[in-house]
Amino acid sequence: MLQHSRNEKWKLKELFVNPISHFLSSAKTEVDAANTVSIQHMKSLCKQGHLKEAINILYESTDNPLYFSIYVSLLQSCIQQKSLSEGKIIHAHIMQNKPSMEEIALGNTLVNMYVKCGSLVDARRVFEQMPQRDVCSWTVMIASYARHGFPEEALVLFHQMQRMGVQPNQFTFASVLPVCATLASLQYGVEIHKEVLKGGFQSDVVVENALIDMYAKCGSMKKARKVFDEMHQRDVVSWTTMIAAYERYGSTEEALTLFYQMQQIGAQPNHFTFASVLSACADLAFLEKGMEIHEEIIKNGFQSDVVVANALVDMYAKCRRIDAARHVFDRISRPVVDTWTAMIAGYMQNGIVDEARKLFKEMPQPNVLSWNAMIAGFSQNGLIDEALKLFKEMPQRNVESWNGMIAGLAQNGLVDDALKLFKEIPQRNVVSWNGMVAGFAQNGFIDEALNLFKEMPQRNMTSWNGMIAGFAQNGLVDEAVKVFDEMPQQNVVSWAAMIAGYAQNGHGEEALKLFQRMQLAGVRPDLKTFASILPVCANFAALEQGMEIHENIIRCGFQSYTTVMNAVIDMYAKCGNIKKACELFNKMNHRDVASWTTMIAGYAIHGCGKEALELFEKMKHGGVKPDHITFVRVLSACSHAGLVDEGYQNFNCMKEYYNITPTMDHYGCMVDLLGRAGRLEEAQNFINNMPIKPDAVVWSCLLAACRMHNNVEIGECVAKHIFNLDPTNPAPFVLLSNIYAAAGRWGDIEKVRKLMKDRGIKKTPGCSWIEIKKQVHAFLVGDKSHPQTHKIYAELKRLYQEMKVAGYVPETKFVLNDVKEEEKEHILLHHSEKLAIVFGLINTPPGTTIRIIKNLRVCGDCHSASKFISKMVAREIILRDPNRYHHIKDGQCSCQDYW
Repeated sequence: MLQHSRNEKWKLKELFVNPISHFLSSAKTEVDAANTVSIQHMKSLCKQGHLKEAINILYESTDNPLYFSIYVSLLQSCIQQKSLSEGKIIHAHIMQNKPSMEEIALGNTLVNMYVKCGSLVDARRVFEQMPQRDVCSWTVMIASYARHGFPEEALVLFHQMQRMGVQPNQFTFASVLPVCATLASLQYGVEIHKEVLKGGFQSDVVVENALIDMYAKCGSMKKARKVFDEMHQRDVVSWTTMIAAYERYGSTEEALTLFYQMQQIGAQPNHFTFASVLSACADLAFLEKGMEIHEEIIKNGFQSDVVVANALVDMYAKCRRIDAARHVFDRISRPVVDTWTAMIAGYMQNGIVDEARKLFKEMPQPNVLSWNAMIAGFSQNGLIDEALKLFKEMPQRNVESWNGMIAGLAQNGLVDDALKLFKEIPQRNVVSWNGMVAGFAQNGFIDEALNLFKEMPQRNMTSWNGMIAGFAQNGLVDEAVKVFDEMPQQNVVSWAAMIAGYAQNGHGEEALKLFQRMQLAGVRPDLKTFASILPVCANFAALEQGMEIHENIIRCGFQSYTTVMNAVIDMYAKCGNIKKACELFNKMNHRDVASWTTMIAGYAIHGCGKEALELFEKMKHGGVKPDHITFVRVLSACSHAGLVDEGYQNFNCMKEYYNITPTMDHYGCMVDLLGRAGRLEEAQNFINNMPIKPDAVVWSCLLAACRMHNNVEIGECVAKHIFNLDPTNPAPFVLLSNIYAAAGRWGDIEKVRKLMKDRGIKKTPGCSWIEIKKQVHAFLVGDKSHPQTHKIYAELKRLYQEMKVAGYVPETKFVLNDVKEEEKEHILLHHSEKLAIVFGLINTPPGTTIRIIKNLRVCGDCHSASKFISKMVAREIILRDPNRYHHIKDGQCSCQDYW
């Protein structure tokens, strides 16, 4: 009570002493109450979207300063409605009232409003006029410049911010790191990463995700993966960023492996994750996995998502399931432009041009990407005139339009037109330069490609890799190596390109050495690398190294990929281990047409004709449609096994039931089939009745049969055809010489030799290889360059004497020199096959299989001698030449002397 009484007295005293002051105070209270009502009403109008009404109340309010919050509400409403003009009206009101509260925050809101409403100039003006700026001010401007395509300006602002002593926060780093990615500036990216560590933001998930993306886009996948692996906590963006980076980088199998790991730990994918992993399946044509992911998409309810639907259409189209792609497309109630474009591209990729053209015409409103897809499709399908016509009709073009047209012209051999267009591009990017360089290289203009490469204002990893591939494609391996060594940084694509370059140009040993270097450098091979190195092992019959690479494939988790397992099966078959090839084939969960064809080819080169035909029947009964390559392998199997009737049956079946028009390869197989069977006149008539003009290869099949059956008359006639069609190839000259030698016509052999000399043709020397302890050893006829020459010749002499006792008689008809029989025997004894076999016997334990590969047809005498040696030493000897395998054991050969 006492306290209450004192307060009342104080109020009365104030009223008596200063009545005017009391009146003004009361009036202010009433005004504040009125303003509060106006503010609440304006905020309510903003929430309801009635921005103009709110602004009218703003200007009708008293002259007293308004609260900061109403300005924020009004500006946020401008942002939501993209109302730049209203934003400027509010800005003018702010400048009139000049509210003192939270000036930095209000300035930041103004900057943000101008940015979101599309006026970067006004945003920068407000930013420069702010008396004080905090980290949010700088971050908003940096992010704005980055989003609007001014990465250099964003980076300049970031450095100014640092010079002003303002410490970046996690949002600043998340905004500036993508700038480094856009500029592909690894140097700046690394510097900013150091600042992240200094600021203690290395455990912030958003910043770490930005770091992963930056490193990946700057070409440093190793650093990107390191950041990912060291993260204490990952969200779906972390996984998706890393998966998308691998897919974009060409390491599609890594992307899928990471997706498996993501599923195993229970992380939930989002629509971008599914889109990235579907793209990886599309790149690998991995239909089975793509279908599994499709099921996951349905379970997770993403089937209606536009991004996912586009990726599904693309995946099915690239996996040659255009029907499934169209099914996905038709189930979308309102497909967007991107979905239409994906479907059009799918039709074009599968050669269904009419459907693509029809769909393009049906599109409600095609955009520039749709036009680009049509132009690229026409170019891919050889319709370059239609592509050019459409390019000229485009309502608007972007740089991708120009790049696509340049690539199309180059692909179709119109390099001059491509260069003309390249010079006309309004603004070139690195893709433009890469496309023109590749166009020159693909068409054999490697000097022009190199000059343009040197002129490039900026190069990325694709530029360097493209130059490596270009040199390799043109046979300039040393120049490709030079580019590879000069690269600022190699990625897995660089290594794969260089390995492929060595392999394509016959430098198998260098390819194997580089593959080993790649592994020592810690670079994990991708599927393309394995696809390049496995054929090298196959060509050299390097089984030990092939097995090691197979183990590497298993360690990398690639054993479920159909494409790589097809290559593994091919390697085992060509290295002589048909049993292992068959075992792997039977274990495959998914087989495509290439899988069946590879296994059939394996049986064919091993002379297992019946097994090949049985597998072919299983293939057809399993619903797998054979292609033209399958029939080449089937006919080859019939040829090696002497199955003439079956050969005719399949040749006719190919045309009648599968509507496959026979190519030169098919006709060549039929001629070889008839020739081996001794039906030379029938083979000659078959050639004469061909609907297409026979090439030198077809005639050579018949000439080889003439040598086999010693038919001089037909052989001479056939040889003349080949000499005209392929005048510089030494093989037909040698075959004709063999025919003459068997008939004892030494004078004719001298005429052939003179003809070769006059034309500057040299005989390809016979060479045999054997792999011992992962090292390939090569031998020529009479070779004495090997370190173990003394041991080899001593052991060969001993074996020769034992063979003579066992009944071996040298087949001197295979010697093309008119010398004494004793000299002929001496020449035969030192053939490359025999030297390689003896070297193998000396350097391997008893019982070990000896595997030899020869670049020319196995000599008949060496074939005979190998049978004697195999029985004497109790070893299996496997001889492989360009045509087939000979499995020799206990004096018997798998070919049964039909070869």
